[in-house]
Amino acid sequence: MAHYAYLDANNVVVTVIVGKDETETIDGLDPETYYSLGTPYTVKRTSYNAATNGFRYNYAYIGGYYDPEADAFIEPATECGHPELILNTTNYRWECSNAEHPKEL
Repeated sequence: MAHYAYLDANNVVVTVIVGKDETETIDGLDPETYYSLGTPYTVKRTSYNAATNGFRYNYAYIGGYYDPEADAFIEPATECGHPELILNTTNYRWECSNAEHPKEL
């Protein structure tokens, strides 16, 4: 069992499904290709264990973004009420640069 994210034309995650294991083929196609057939979406595998196994950095969340250059899922930015929110490109998570606020959101 694996999870797959459907991405719109702007690489925004519109839904996530449970599907075939990534090592299986479906009608001779890898699951990412198969699940995208007949849809306007690109499909990318995602993993709940992304932070520990390094696969695309983070699990895909609806409304989040997929960065194709980094091959990384990025959660929607959390509103922290100030402009110090920055994207850490080591782990592709949002962090706050203001020492008075929590570092990672």
